[in-house]
Amino acid sequence: MNASMRYNRQVILPEIGENGQEKLAKAKVLVIGAGGLGAAVLPYLAAAGVGEIGISDHDVIEISNLQRQVIYKTTAVGKYKADEAKVSLTELNPLIKVNSIAEKLTGNNAIALFENYDIIVDATDNLAVKYLINDACSLTNKPMVYGSVFRFEGQVSVFNYQNGPTYSCLFPDENSLTANCNDAGVLGIGVGIIGMLQANEVLKIILEIGEVLSGKLLVYNILNNEQQKYDFEKNSDFKIDRITFEEKYNGSEKEPHEIEAETVLSQIDAENVLFLDVRNNDELPKIILKNSIQIPLIQLEKKNENLDRDKTIYIFCQSGIRSKAAVEILLKNKFKKVKSIKGGALVLNQLLKDELTF
Repeated sequence: MNASMRYNRQVILPEIGENGQEKLAKAKVLVIGAGGLGAAVLPYLAAAGVGEIGISDHDVIEISNLQRQVIYKTTAVGKYKADEAKVSLTELNPLIKVNSIAEKLTGNNAIALFENYDIIVDATDNLAVKYLINDACSLTNKPMVYGSVFRFEGQVSVFNYQNGPTYSCLFPDENSLTANCNDAGVLGIGVGIIGMLQANEVLKIILEIGEVLSGKLLVYNILNNEQQKYDFEKNSDFKIDRITFEEKYNGSEKEPHEIEAETVLSQIDAENVLFLDVRNNDELPKIILKNSIQIPLIQLEKKNENLDRDKTIYIFCQSGIRSKAAVEILLKNKFKKVKSIKGGALVLNQLLKDELTF
């Protein structure tokens, strides 16, 4: 297969040329997350001829993903995203190497994984994972190409590039309550635009052209096509070493205040149990349980006295992120028997449906 013909339209650009194409062929890029952002990043990196692409994602494809994760087919529902993304990229460009990594990114495997690649792309919608990626990039001295989408607005930046500012320099508060797309909703084209902007940053880094978004946050609004760039500085107080990393991540992998949704189903009617819904009142699906109460997370600090401290409190939100923050609020207020339900209302709703149709 003639590579010169495949890449002709970019090779004729004087800023790229044959030397630039060789740089792309030698580059190794790891994309964390093969969801909406990843589905936009991955095909453009593959099509450009990035020599080796790793795809790290342990989730399977759901029907609701197809609204924005456009590299998957309906027949792929139920299969691993990383495996199906590899099939898609290989069909697009068989001249490159694609690695499927269908396992959860953790403190145990992040460092070893990152060391095999030149650039790390954060295509996740999980705040805790973003900090893990940031810290692992800092330890391995890898640039982190960041993307994030909230409703109709997206953000792009590049962290840890040539010893530049990190994610923690821009967002020092690791206890932020930022929602993911399951909680807030998202239009598919939004993640597509932001993902392509991320891919653009990756190619600029590899080709050493243009102005990389290091120390700059690009904010783009898809409703009015307005965009702004904000400068931010490196925080010299941010430092992480291997010992700190191990204590931070591998010491907290067990999540002692989390519980599986399947486990709590048997306690739905228990008198000593209370289910606390910390979603906003208009969020769907509605979870109707006789021993439940709804207090939106933003009101929980003021209204926690309405809760019975003698009961075991199982907390859920939409997907399991805000419920963790609710656990911290209640623990701080001297509640002792509190747990966050993994997967939140989305998982509970499905389990309840399955139980009714059994």
